Amino acid sequence: MPLQGVQCGRDFFFLTIKTPQNRLHSALYCATAMADSSAAEKGAFVQHTPSSHASSTIEPPFDRAAERRLLRKLDLRILPVLWILYLVNFIDRANIGNAKIQGMEKELNLIGQRFNICVWVFNLGYLVAGIPLQIAFKKYGPKSLCVMMMAWGICVIGCGLVKRWEELVVCRLLEGMAEAAYISGAAYLIGAYYTKAEYLTRYVFFCTAGILAGAINGFLSSLIAKMDGTAGYGAWRWIFIIEGCITILVSIACWPIVPPFPEDCTFLSPNDKTLMLARVKADGGYVANDEISLTKALHYLKDWKIWTGVAMNLGVTENANSLANFQPTILKGLGYTATQAQVHSIPVYVVGAVFSVVFAYLSEYLQRRFYFYILGCAVLASGLIVEILHPDSPKVRYMGMFFIACGCYLAMPISIIWVSINTSSGYKRAVAIAAIVNFGTAGAFVSSNVFLFKEAPRFRTGFSTGLGLACMGALAATITWFGCRWENKRRDVKRSGLPEVLEESVKDTGDEHPDFRFSL
Repeated sequence: MPLQGVQCGRDFFFLTIKTPQNRLHSALYCATAMADSSAAEKGAFVQHTPSSHASSTIEPPFDRAAERRLLRKLDLRILPVLWILYLVNFIDRANIGNAKIQGMEKELNLIGQRFNICVWVFNLGYLVAGIPLQIAFKKYGPKSLCVMMMAWGICVIGCGLVKRWEELVVCRLLEGMAEAAYISGAAYLIGAYYTKAEYLTRYVFFCTAGILAGAINGFLSSLIAKMDGTAGYGAWRWIFIIEGCITILVSIACWPIVPPFPEDCTFLSPNDKTLMLARVKADGGYVANDEISLTKALHYLKDWKIWTGVAMNLGVTENANSLANFQPTILKGLGYTATQAQVHSIPVYVVGAVFSVVFAYLSEYLQRRFYFYILGCAVLASGLIVEILHPDSPKVRYMGMFFIACGCYLAMPISIIWVSINTSSGYKRAVAIAAIVNFGTAGAFVSSNVFLFKEAPRFRTGFSTGLGLACMGALAATITWFGCRWENKRRDVKRSGLPEVLEESVKDTGDEHPDFRFSL
């Protein structure tokens, strides 16, 4: 007797059927369908099974109260530590923009495009090391994130000790390599503990650390700037040195509390751990004992959805990088002092964080990723158009930055999670997330070369390029939506003529399984 799906009202149950002829060990699952209970909307396995008259024993569904208690425990144990690590990660990544207006440009003679080179070389390291480090993370476990963090903290301190701009380029390259797997690793770890319907909201909460880091970075840099001249070091050097030391201390402090992969977790009771593993297994998510090889990795990268995901992510990441790296320079060029420019960046990030959380929750509640990604692109495009059409109006341009932040920080996480939940196997999901995050950061190559300082503070070329990339992201999302919708319909038609596929082949085939339906 094969596994059967039963739908009752707003609840969807996966039931285990036991017979003398066949005993399938399958997880029980009970999840509330938020707006549309169709599995095709969620990205899930849909069972098409003919009825049978064989005797069976149906185990009861999960207790809703137990699931809610489990989610509270997971939220309190997993998200805060990853949030803190990402907060530090983003501060270290973006502090070069704050250091620039605190004297670094003059002291290191960053004339012409030298500053831009220091910005984009970070992403070169990100691009080169991203997938290899993600595979290492999957192999050696989440504590490897703390090792990476200590390494990039050392590189940040090095940025504050350089004597020439070429040395800064080397430090930034090494920092980018060390940071390359953090975001993709954390995204994978979050997805390992939660079902697909719970994933986006948790990941967006995680991303608010990066958003708020922009605000904290501006405030922290304005405080550190008061140390200008201390021990013979300029304010910009102290920004790197102090923030690098904080990074190393945080990496050491978080080593004992970084959560392991689900099958190794010790912070849950045996019953809670069993429930957690069963929920994720039934949802077609985390795979513990997957194996990787170069052939497999290359096969995974042939999936067209990964590359439309890269285009979606690149379209908004370029604009997010522009905001992080050039916002202080733009504000200073509009007449603000260096300290005022740091402080005025704070509200932009706070509003962006609130906007992204609210609309990500709605996206998850309605189980619609495409529409909300397009909403993010539309808001982003509105902000870019404001920057292009009103180059000489500081207040209007400041408003435009709010639109850019809101659009970027809504669309960016959706581009990652949408593709992630449409991949099923362990290493394939790890490779997919790494590819999207790391190839998506190629947008920083673009932003650092189109924000020409001879155009400051208007940066017409930079904002126009960002608008074009936002449109490209929207086009890639549209292709993804139509492609997944077509594939779901094709599988519905073909499924009736296929024999029942056992659970073991689900693990082997993942999202290529004929019962898998893609999220829209």
